[in-house]
Amino acid sequence: MVELVKDVMEDMNKQLDRIERSLHLLNDELIWMRMKDSMNSIGNLCLHLAGNEYQNVVSAIGGRPFIRERSREFTTSGGISKDELISLLRKTRSESESVLFALTDDDLLRKVTIRYELEDWRRMHRIDSPVHEACDTRLIGQLLVQVSAHYGYHAGQIVVLTKMLRETSENITGQYH
Repeated sequence: MVELVKDVMEDMNKQLDRIERSLHLLNDELIWMRMKDSMNSIGNLCLHLAGNEYQNVVSAIGGRPFIRERSREFTTSGGISKDELISLLRKTRSESESVLFALTDDDLLRKVTIRYELEDWRRMHRIDSPVHEACDTRLIGQLLVQVSAHYGYHAGQIVVLTKMLRETSENITGQYH
């Protein structure tokens, strides 16, 4: 197995475990609670992580169809249980692992295209002008580092939000701090 893939998957699986531990401490109402209108709920962050991982790993690297409604990840306000969120995250991870474990060292230097919905592209890049193709390219190795960092960033937010919502001193991360 490619060393970078092994390291990335080990870290992302550690983050997924932290997310699951956080979700298990909350009920469905708390999972969808926004601390402020300008913030995302834990449920939104879970949908976003699954969407981002699918888009970048399963679709861009794995060549599977691009299926993502990014804006819905942030506008959904409930109706998806904690068990369904965990299932979505695990299913996405399983699909990612099947793609990534097939990579070779040479594949890490291969460019892939990451596709976006036009409206998401405009919002992310704050442009109003017409865009005919919304995509970006990255080397697979670079993309894996980016996806892993993104996953860890939002997993940390989920842990902090869980501690705030539950006022718990439980060590969710499995590390002393």
